[in-house]
Order: sequence, then C-alpha cells, then structure tokens
Amino acid sequence: MRDVSTVGVHSGRRRLRRPVRQDWLTTAAVGALTVPLAFLPQSDGRVTDALGWVLVAVMVLLTAWRRLYPLGVLLALVPVQLAYHFLGNAPTTPVAASMVILYSLAVAGPRRRTFVVVPSLLALTLTMMLTVNVHKGLELIRTSGWILACTLLGEAVRVHRNYVGAIVERAERAERTREETAARRVAEERLRIARDLHDLLAHSITLIGVRASVAAHVLNADPERLDRDTLSQALDGIAGTCREARQELKRTLEVLRAEDDSGPPPGLGSLAGLGKAAESAGAMVSLSVSADGEVPPAVGAAAYRIVQQGLTNAVQHGGPAVGVRVSVVLDEASSALLVDIVDDGSPADAADDAATGRPPGYGLVGMRERARSVGGTVEAGPRADGPGFAVRAVLPCTEAAPRTEAAPRTPRTEAAPRIRAAQ
Repeated sequence: MRDVSTVGVHSGRRRLRRPVRQDWLTTAAVGALTVPLAFLPQSDGRVTDALGWVLVAVMVLLTAWRRLYPLGVLLALVPVQLAYHFLGNAPTTPVAASMVILYSLAVAGPRRRTFVVVPSLLALTLTMMLTVNVHKGLELIRTSGWILACTLLGEAVRVHRNYVGAIVERAERAERTREETAARRVAEERLRIARDLHDLLAHSITLIGVRASVAAHVLNADPERLDRDTLSQALDGIAGTCREARQELKRTLEVLRAEDDSGPPPGLGSLAGLGKAAESAGAMVSLSVSADGEVPPAVGAAAYRIVQQGLTNAVQHGGPAVGVRVSVVLDEASSALLVDIVDDGSPADAADDAATGRPPGYGLVGMRERARSVGGTVEAGPRADGPGFAVRAVLPCTEAAPRTEAAPRTPRTEAAPRIRAAQ
C-alpha cells in the first residue's frame, strides 16, 4: 500500500512547473546583455562589486520563471534590486533583467493586475528611496520612465495577441459551424430520400400486391370461365404502377447522383393520380381538394406524401375493397392545410391486428416527420365511431420554422387499441 504522504509529495512535484528550453535561452540572452551594461562608464564613477554581481546573477536567473510565475518573479525582484541599489552599485546593470520581467508581467495580464501592481510597487519604492536618500529617490523618479514604457509595451502586445487569438478562434468556430451545418444538411437529405423511397416502394408494392392477388383470384376461381377483361385490367394496373414507380425512383436517384431533378416535387395537383391508383387496386376513394389559395411547394409535397402513405395503409390493412375518404382543405383562418384520411376498414381488421400482433412500421413515423419538416403535426388512430382508421394532418402554410420537438403521440380513443403502419 502506498504512503499517502509520498503520493502528496509526488503530486506536488508534478504540479511544480519548470522553465523550458526557450526560457533558459531568454535568460542566457539577458545575461549576455547584462555583462556589457555593467562595464558602461557611470557619471558618478560607481561600479558593480562582488556582492552586486551575485545580486545581478539572482535577478538574471529570475527571468527564467518570468512566464510561469510573472507576479511572483516581480515581487522577488523588488527586494533584490533594492538591496543592489542600496549597496551603491552601478544602476544600469540590472536594467535588462528588470525590463524583461516587467514586460512579461504585462504580457501575461490581466490588465487590472498590471496597472495595480506596477504603480503600487513603483510608489512604494519611491517612498522608501525618498525616505532613505532624497538624491537617489529623485534619480529613480527621473529614470522611472522606462518602467512605464515596458509595462505599456507588454500590454500592447497582450492586446494584440488576444485580438489575433479571437480572430483565429472565430475562424475555427465558423469552420466547425460550416462543417456541422453541412453534416446536418447531408443527414436531413438522407432522411428525406429515405422517406421518399419508403413512401414510393410501400405504395407501389402494396398496389402491385393487391392487383396480383386479384389476378390470381380470377385465374383460380373458375379457370373454364376465365374473366379475361378483369385479368387484363389487373395486369395493366401492375404495369402502370411499375412505370410510375420507376419514374419516381429515377428522380430520387438523380438527387443522390447530384444531378438536377427531372421535374418539380409532387404536390396537390398529383393527388388525383394517387386516388386513381388506389381505385385501380379495388379501393373506393372519395377525394376532395379545396385549396384555392397559394400553398408552398414544401407543404404540397408533404401533403402528397401523407395522402400517399394513408392510402397505402388503407389498402394494405383494410383490403382491396376498402372505402377511403380523403379531404384536403386550405383553412384561411389559420393559414394551414388540413389533410384528413379516413378509411372504413373491415370488421375483422381490428381483431386480425390484435391476434397477429403486427409490429409497427415506418408509415406513421414518416407521416409525422413529413409534417414536422414544414412545422405541422399529425394525429392518427382508430376511429371511435366504427371500424377503420383516421389520420388528421395540420400543415401551416406560413413561413414558420420547422418544428424539431418529438413527434406527438397517437391520441387514445374509446375504441380498442389498434396499431397500423405500412410495412
């Protein structure tokens, strides 16, 4: 088991910062500049004695820690320099070390500390010098200009560094923001394409499956009295659905290949085609579109996809002869497009869903995502007045920002619970 005190000593040693090579090189440069300054002729004939050289060496060595502990180094410099001057040594010898330490304190900042500590130490030193020796105090006042000059130079360098650092930081932040925006747009585009492919394939495959079932029924019901017209209509419907699916799939793949779209996105004008496709599969569709005002293309495309998925769910879960009522109304009071899809289902539909435990797919999830992409909402659930399913979408036609909150939950009704979604 390790001794706690030993761990504390080692951690304390790790926390002690030491000068690096750059600091020692700066100290060597200051020492090389200090030696010639000691031999400059002085007006009063003073020189630096042996004890003065020791104090000068201490001041030069202090510059090695100037970046790590700027305030501590300056506080240690003051008594050493005062002792040097009181011994009557040459006043120009410690100038280089003092300038470097003052400059480092100002560069390290903050500004308030610099403009509090330096004038305070200067005032304290002047007071002591004037008390002990008036002549030396007046001489210090005359030569104190270089102290303020070093302080102001360090402050100017600090401000410039902070300014450059802020510019670099803003540029890096802007670059990160651009990258995040690009990644978000790619993810949104992938999600949109996934929804388009799901709606397209689910709708087309469901209709093809229903028509194929009709053709198989015609062939197996009474082969000797084959209804060629019904069989031909079913096969023609399959071929037509395949052509439409191929064209829309081509448009989606062109987006993936970064090519221009071959046409505008589907909108309210294409709803009649969805109704006819569902009717060709045997469904009884009642379509009512009342949108005299201007509907944004994004809202129209969302309404188209919601109706497409609603019809797919109705045909898939309600059977080929299901009755579906589709209503698309532009409410001028709320400036919203109201989309209602109500199917009659079948009496055995709810029991079949409950018995098989059909897992939910992505149909209802895709409807809600479509609605949220334009700032709207979708409510879906079993009908309370009988068998069937009802979907209500509210799509704002104003320039509202798309909602990003979680999708609203399906409201509970008095009817038995029932999960329905396109597989």
